[in-house]
Amino acid sequence: MIKYDYLMVRFGELSTKGKNKKDFIRTLYHNIVNALSDFEHIEVQTRYDHIYVKLNDNDYEPIVERLQDVSGIHALSLVYRCEKDVDLIKEKALEFIKLEDGQTFKAKVKRSDKRFAYNSDQITRIVAGHILRNTDLKVDVHNPDILLNIEVRDEASYIFVKTFMGAGGYPLGVGGKTLHMLSGGIDSPVAAYLMMKRGVSIECIHFASPPYTQEGVIYKLIDLLKVLNKYQPKIRLNIVPFTKIQEAIYDHADESYCITLMRRMMYRLASRLAKRRKCLVVSSGESIGQVASQTLHSLAVINEVTNIPVIRPCAVMDKNDIIKLSYKIKTYDISIRPYEDCCTIFTPKNPKTMPSLKEVKFFEEKFDYEALIEEALNNVEVRYIEKNSDEEL
Repeated sequence: MIKYDYLMVRFGELSTKGKNKKDFIRTLYHNIVNALSDFEHIEVQTRYDHIYVKLNDNDYEPIVERLQDVSGIHALSLVYRCEKDVDLIKEKALEFIKLEDGQTFKAKVKRSDKRFAYNSDQITRIVAGHILRNTDLKVDVHNPDILLNIEVRDEASYIFVKTFMGAGGYPLGVGGKTLHMLSGGIDSPVAAYLMMKRGVSIECIHFASPPYTQEGVIYKLIDLLKVLNKYQPKIRLNIVPFTKIQEAIYDHADESYCITLMRRMMYRLASRLAKRRKCLVVSSGESIGQVASQTLHSLAVINEVTNIPVIRPCAVMDKNDIIKLSYKIKTYDISIRPYEDCCTIFTPKNPKTMPSLKEVKFFEEKFDYEALIEEALNNVEVRYIEKNSDEEL
């Protein structure tokens, strides 16, 4: 029985790139090869406008499912490759359309190879006429049951009916690296996913405050990162001891300012570690107005401690939209496990939503936070969370 033999990888947004397009395609090619490394006999072929995955008798469905997690892919079309011969094209098109259910069809032809003897309109008429004469199907150009696509390219012609949407965005790695602040809540894993979708590799930082926070928080983070391994196979997690800093803040500051001071310390730590780890930016799951430390007034005061760019992918998203995305990427059920991070445990009863920078600096002058920051950075615990591995080093 005739069957499709390739997946055509469509670039989408990546196609708008100019001189950098080759670098983007090269990165995407390697990401696809890595994503399919456990499939046998798969061949990945790259061209200027598309990447092709030769199936070689593999079932296409698990391959499509795997590639839908690879950022930089706009869509995947299940295609049959044949010679550029109009009689062969019409016969194969007839064979494939007979495999589909429906009563109406439309033939959509794109001729990229302008040297081919027939133009797009002529090919459409030849193919559609052949189908009409040999089936009971009718033409519906507006809302067909079956959309038959034919592309005549330089190297071959392609016939396809099925197209699957991809993750979109850019290939992982083309956008550099971020140090991502991972709390374990709903928002920060979603923000990490959105960063990776834009081609940015992630390395994570988490602030731990034992004995106030439980070891279960770390296991929760590991499980979240194992889910995110679908998008980035290996992720470094930097666990920063934060207990002494938090205790110093509560010893020397008004309680209403404590969350602001904690966030300023976190950004100082993240900024310095980011520079050591050669991360270009810091990112977080903060969303405007969601909590007291995420009002614009608070963010302005908190951000004052760093000159490194801070990216907040969830900043303008509604909470319900963030939750929907967490369900989609399968982090929600892990995020809601009842293990609280240091910010949740130490949340003051009446936190300032419009903190004064002058007041904040007044409280910070009461203790030697620089020494505490250096001590914390010198005692960072590192774990690597890796795809298909049960070991965290």
